[in-house]
Amino acid sequence: MRLIPYQEYRNCRLPWLHSIPAHWGLVQMKRVFVERVQKGCPDEPLLAATQTKGVVPKDQYGARTVVATKDLHLLKLVEPGDYVISLRSFEGGIEHSDYCGIISPAYTVLRPAPDIVDGYFRPLLKCEPFVSGLTLFVTGIREGQNIDYDRLSRSILPFPPRNEQRAIGSFLGTIVPYINRLIRAKHRQIELLNEQKQVIINRAVTRGLDPNVRLKPSGVEWLGDIPEHWEVVALGVRYWVQLGKMLDAKKITGDYLVPYLRNADVQWDRVNSDNLPMMDICEHEYERYLVQPGDLLVCEGGDIGRSAFWNGSLPRCGYQKALHRLRPRDTGREYPRFLFYVMFAASRQGVFVADGSENTIAHLTAEKLRHHRFAFPSMEEQQHIACYLDVGTAGLTMAAEKVQQEIDLLREYRTRLIADVVTGKLDVRGVELPDLEGADIADDLGDSDFGSDTDQDDLPDAEEVEADDED
Repeated sequence: MRLIPYQEYRNCRLPWLHSIPAHWGLVQMKRVFVERVQKGCPDEPLLAATQTKGVVPKDQYGARTVVATKDLHLLKLVEPGDYVISLRSFEGGIEHSDYCGIISPAYTVLRPAPDIVDGYFRPLLKCEPFVSGLTLFVTGIREGQNIDYDRLSRSILPFPPRNEQRAIGSFLGTIVPYINRLIRAKHRQIELLNEQKQVIINRAVTRGLDPNVRLKPSGVEWLGDIPEHWEVVALGVRYWVQLGKMLDAKKITGDYLVPYLRNADVQWDRVNSDNLPMMDICEHEYERYLVQPGDLLVCEGGDIGRSAFWNGSLPRCGYQKALHRLRPRDTGREYPRFLFYVMFAASRQGVFVADGSENTIAHLTAEKLRHHRFAFPSMEEQQHIACYLDVGTAGLTMAAEKVQQEIDLLREYRTRLIADVVTGKLDVRGVELPDLEGADIADDLGDSDFGSDTDQDDLPDAEEVEADDED
């Protein structure tokens, strides 16, 4: 299957799109979408607008959003086929709904005109070029949290002939789900590799390397029996645990700017130090809020317990409150690389997630982390175990990284393909689609076909507002 450009183009001079096929039209957004402001439907199910799944029932996403409990008659009605501009749409596009329900009055609900083809406009309103243009319509005190629909409704959209809208919808409706299934299959490969890795690590950090060692009950459920000469103590007895600085954009003066690490910058055994944001950290705060080479950083939310070492790649670097900084109290007694593997084992077994509840987003506070009890062998044995695991898991780590690179390439290809097709850079008219229906790749999990695959540590995709807080 080879896609080529159209033969002739014309300038359209949109802020986010310079040209379109010569025979395509241009139309104001309000000509194809009408704002729906219908309230007074308190018995309809609650909905949530998400960047990864579209607009879905609240009970599919309830743990990550605030739930409206009163004045439900003030919430806006959403019908199947409607689109929703949420508080996160400036980041990921306008969301489509397959459901009937009610949603926050802070959101804008759009009803599509009856003669447009959903299969074209749904990916158009999620593609990167269109999303980049949404920043022009951001307004309000909380920059980036509100889109002025009155201005957006007067903006211009490309409008292909309807038969081409259908052709584009058919093409993307076949190819994009196939790419999504490929990505899910590769995620499953990574899960299987990590499961193998977990088995190796868990046994080493709970039983040691001597198969004949005498064991004793640890008193900690997930640890089970441990070597009888190991010590079980709270982490705070062996390590200093310090949360980073809370970011307060209103207090940033620019006089003491220091790059800082966020939760997303700390992946397993890897820390990103490129293009970090800045915050004010005064000199008297350096001891508390700067990291030093060898510090073990632990995520307090998202993939709770995810850990990596700071390698000192920047001369000065801070860390946000979303991270814990761990340092040994006695450097002659502790080998932090061993603790890294302990954190991996505990995280994979859900030890830290259990600190949350079904109705809240779990967070690992500094107090909780200090009180978590782990098993510690001698310094020498910690070193032996850590070195054994470095060697024994290297192949699995490399394999997982290779699969992750393949996922990144597939995501990049999907993003570019969608953008090029819906903006007319590639012509899909007359393209013979392959039969991918029976391709045995992976179970279709129902993810939004045109939504982005985001890291689970990103902020919640939906931000519901209590109904009684709105006019």
